[in-house]
Amino acid sequence: MGDNLFEFSVTELSTALKRTVEDGFSHVRVRAEISGLKRAASGHLYMTLKDEKSVIDGVCWRGVADKLSFRPEDGLEVICSGKVTVYPARSKYQIVIDRIEPAGVGALMALLEERKKTLAAEGLFEEGRKKQLPFIPKIIGVVTSPTGAVIRDILHRLNDRFPRHVIVWPVQVQGETAAPQIAKAIEGFNNMEEGGKTPKPDLIIVARGGGSLEDLWAFNEEVVVRATAESDIPIISAVGHETDTTLIDFVSDLRAPTPTAAAELAVPVLADLNYTILDLDRRMVKGKSRYFENLKNKIEGLARGIPHPRDILGVITQRMDDLSDRLPRALKGVTQVNSVKLERSSSGLSLTSLRQMVRLKETTYLDVGKRLPKVISEKFTEKKTSLSGLSRVLETLSHKKVLDRGFAVLYGEAGAPITSAKAVEMGEILEIELKDGLVEAYAKRGKVPQKARVKGASKPKSKDNDKQGSLL
Repeated sequence: MGDNLFEFSVTELSTALKRTVEDGFSHVRVRAEISGLKRAASGHLYMTLKDEKSVIDGVCWRGVADKLSFRPEDGLEVICSGKVTVYPARSKYQIVIDRIEPAGVGALMALLEERKKTLAAEGLFEEGRKKQLPFIPKIIGVVTSPTGAVIRDILHRLNDRFPRHVIVWPVQVQGETAAPQIAKAIEGFNNMEEGGKTPKPDLIIVARGGGSLEDLWAFNEEVVVRATAESDIPIISAVGHETDTTLIDFVSDLRAPTPTAAAELAVPVLADLNYTILDLDRRMVKGKSRYFENLKNKIEGLARGIPHPRDILGVITQRMDDLSDRLPRALKGVTQVNSVKLERSSSGLSLTSLRQMVRLKETTYLDVGKRLPKVISEKFTEKKTSLSGLSRVLETLSHKKVLDRGFAVLYGEAGAPITSAKAVEMGEILEIELKDGLVEAYAKRGKVPQKARVKGASKPKSKDNDKQGSLL
């Protein structure tokens, strides 16, 4: 009976099974939990779908993955729609997914809360790390879709309140590629050079219109939250409507309920500023007038308590006139008194007395002049004798006399006298001072030749010395 069965090749059998499976399960809807999610370099998503008892492979081609409203993650419960097929190379069946959606809002909310706790534990949502917004920014960078109504609302509101230079960084605000684009836009604004061709903004607005939780999911992605936290430029988040909340709202420096409100928070009202400036100017002018008026009144009050200059000078002038009248009489009286004193003094001093005093002083000076050369000569002789005595003492104590007796002075390389053998280093060049000059020597440690004479050693006695008699 086996001989009558049709014979398949492996490829034919796999192809037949693939066709049978695809015909029977051309469109299925599966509720499962994602596990082992991987994104290939081609952009395709590969995953395992599982429940409590079974697993099945799933693949999502790049064209579908790029249009997903949220980023799939391990552990997320989803509902996948697609067809069941067979991968012939491994004879494994799998689901080719053409749509993925969270299994209800509860699944996304659970994922959102878990991510929120993780990021909060890192301190990314703390108020102390938020930056202060500039009062009047020169350049505003806007990260949003260039084709939506959001950018038009922001530009319209800015023009109404306070026209500013706006730079738009176009991004996708929904789908699988939205989160990476938003993160790169924030990083791009921060990486701009100061004074470059494109001016660097000093404020960033990240904006999107309203939508469902799935539509706004890109702003809950970790890559967007971290890029916002690491931004050196202050960021205003304006995602969705007032009731919508995303994770970027917790990490941004300021949350706006709507994109239009973000524009209002970014700049003040120019008309209000002009009115405030005019009001302050008016108040300043009034304040200055009031200040000078009070100062004038104070000076006038002080002036009333000061006497008139004529009154002050009148008394002084009268006193000067009185002194001027008394001065001639006082001078005349003083002159008369001094004249009387002079006459009394001159009456007791005659010409003879003056001559005697002059002669006495002259005699004294002549006597001193005669004795002065003798005194100087005696002092000079005394000093000369003392100097000669000191010179003889110095000559007696000089080491030159010692050299004349056969001794020598040893100097080291530094020029200082050497008084100990320990101070001599081997190989050192020494100088020996004798009575008639200097001789260089080389320091060497070793035995002294027999013919060498050691300083202090007694000379050998000669025969002539033996014959000499004693003097004692």
